[in-house]
Amino acid sequence: MKLSDYTIALLEDIEKRIDCDTEDDFHSQWRSFWSGEFNEVIFAPKRRKTTMPSLEVRQININDALSDLELMLDHQLAKVSHALSVETYAPCVRANYGTGIMTSLFGAEIFVMPREMDTLPTTRSYNDSEPVRRILERGIPDLCSGFGQNVFGFGELAREVFSNYPKIEKYVTVFHPDTQGPLDVCELLWGSEMFYEMYDDPDFVHDVMTLISETFTAFLEKWYKIIPKKNGLNVHWSWVHPGPIMLRNDSAMNLSPELYREFALKYDKRLLEHFSGGCVHFCGRGDHYIDMLLSLDCVTCINFSQPHLNNMDVIFDSIVRNNKKFLAYPRQACLEYAKRPDAIKGYIHISED
Repeated sequence: MKLSDYTIALLEDIEKRIDCDTEDDFHSQWRSFWSGEFNEVIFAPKRRKTTMPSLEVRQININDALSDLELMLDHQLAKVSHALSVETYAPCVRANYGTGIMTSLFGAEIFVMPREMDTLPTTRSYNDSEPVRRILERGIPDLCSGFGQNVFGFGELAREVFSNYPKIEKYVTVFHPDTQGPLDVCELLWGSEMFYEMYDDPDFVHDVMTLISETFTAFLEKWYKIIPKKNGLNVHWSWVHPGPIMLRNDSAMNLSPELYREFALKYDKRLLEHFSGGCVHFCGRGDHYIDMLLSLDCVTCINFSQPHLNNMDVIFDSIVRNNKKFLAYPRQACLEYAKRPDAIKGYIHISED
């Protein structure tokens, strides 16, 4: 693809601003945290040198970027430019098409938000079991349908472009798109009818979860043929963690521990083991199933943003007992926790958001 003068200028500015010693030191701080060498209460890595852009970075409306690969690249490179100007973010980009990537493969209607909101699209749930039965009959969908073609097109563009900029290629991670997690995809596709079917027809739910997991695996395998996954530490959301993938498990807050074990845990485990481990994110409450999750060897850490909805003593006890880490604990909650006389050391990374 022939790039615009602006995109080339932005790439050249980022390449010039990346200081190899600074980035190597920043990642070494993360390695010390994950290796257990860090022994303070709060881990807060700092880039020792920051740089400001030498050109005016355009703000790209996400609605424009959805249908234009170069604008999507510009949209993401703006975040890289910002990361280099602050102390705490690892530079990274992704194919940024929202939570409906996986559901769009199955034919769910894409819903683009009003332009003035400048926020990511999603898809509409069927809220009906009959369309889901037809989806099950068809099997794994075309991986390039829905947002699939955009995702893989972005990956190919980023790989091609970054290969011309040695420091960008080395230090700017292209992390995997938002594939959510099996249970989240199931609810986003199916809607609230999914929860009724867990009681009325559990075998049906398991069949759908199996199909989603197989599709998830095939989709990321295709992605990793374009952008090979890294062994060891990976970047996601500007944070560094062991394992290639980040699963989203927001829908699990709606399940009892028994239903979580039956309809979510084994599918998460299957994917995490297949892709050599990773982090699990969830919104809302998770203390009722946290120990089941953290007992899995393939889970390296957890991330969530709402500690006030959880019994954090239960969360912290499980983290320590299972020797896992908390990635991006919210700043204010983390500072309050650090004042506790029984605060655990070496397990918590602070989020600067």
